[in-house]
Amino acid sequence: MADTLELTILMPCLNETETLAACIGKARAFLERTGIAGEIVVADNGSTDGSQAIADTLGARVVPVPERGYGAALGGGIQAARGRFVIMGDADDSYDFSRLDAFVDQLRAGADLVMGNRFSGGIAPGAMPWLHRYVGNPVLSAIGRLFFRASIGDFHCGLRGFSRAAILGLNLRTAGMEFASEMVVKATLAQLDIREVPTTLAKDGRSRPPHLRSFRDGWRHLRFLLLFSPRWLFLYPGIALLTAGLLLGAILLPGPLHLGRTSLDIHTFLVAALCIIVGLQSITFAIIGRRFASRYGFIPRSGTHDRLLEALTLERILLVALALMLVGIISLVWGISEWAARDFGPLDPSSTMRPVILALTALVSGFQMMMSGFMSSMINIPIYERRMADDSAARRNAP
Repeated sequence: MADTLELTILMPCLNETETLAACIGKARAFLERTGIAGEIVVADNGSTDGSQAIADTLGARVVPVPERGYGAALGGGIQAARGRFVIMGDADDSYDFSRLDAFVDQLRAGADLVMGNRFSGGIAPGAMPWLHRYVGNPVLSAIGRLFFRASIGDFHCGLRGFSRAAILGLNLRTAGMEFASEMVVKATLAQLDIREVPTTLAKDGRSRPPHLRSFRDGWRHLRFLLLFSPRWLFLYPGIALLTAGLLLGAILLPGPLHLGRTSLDIHTFLVAALCIIVGLQSITFAIIGRRFASRYGFIPRSGTHDRLLEALTLERILLVALALMLVGIISLVWGISEWAARDFGPLDPSSTMRPVILALTALVSGFQMMMSGFMSSMINIPIYERRMADDSAARRNAP
């Protein structure tokens, strides 16, 4: 049967007795009108209100998904789908399943993922809270476009179609609402053919509150976008802090800086030192995070990043770390000599603290760079178990 079906219309469901029948009816009408060989699948996430019986009665196929969560329900439904293409949408009657023609046309034309855009298609009064419409969705979509260069206007539209094989190949992992972001981000990073079509959003037909929680689920989307972009989470902030700290430190190392009635002295020099330490740590986090994510398949490999990592061998990192620690030791000796020049008596903090701050900054930076180098190398250790097993099997089978 899987070879004869072109389309699966997938609806995640958790206690949707008020609207499920209407959604199934519209989906059935679409299949009958277009003559598409398809099925309707309800991925049930543990409904206790009889939603399963409604789906069975109306001819939909119910797929039980015991793991709770929007993403878990959709993931189970996609695995069980028999169609070459899948169009997914919420079972709350906010999306019109009788008008899926544009999605099917784009999928037949070769698209891997077709996103609906509610902002270009039309949002009915009361269909979307103002916080989602004017703050949440626009801001998160803009962040997604900035971080991943995705040309998607509506990152979180729940009505979308895709090639089942292409999406299964992305190995989607999240179980919650952030599943919507994960699909778009991974499809973009994998350079799939992503297109967008206008779609409408109506006020849902439920009398109960929606499962979506604005701040909780908004944070989960934002957290996912940040975790999948080590550049924006670690690298760019780290470069900014390190640059600011180095520039400010170089200016204040010889002595105070007077700007009119304002003087920048030892306290500002200390802030510059902290910026250097935090910035360097953030950059090393970016390198380690990117290496871990690409190695274990969370983020596709990058030729540029791989060449950078090849250049950043453990031995080279250790040499730089030792050089920094040597600078720290020399600066510490400088500070002690300044103290000795005063017969180890009272010190002028403005002059004496400069070499001490420089020494501690260099020592801490060198030490954390050394530890980060070892950590990065641990992640990159080759895994020999499978190779050894394959070699053993080859020896046993050898004539």
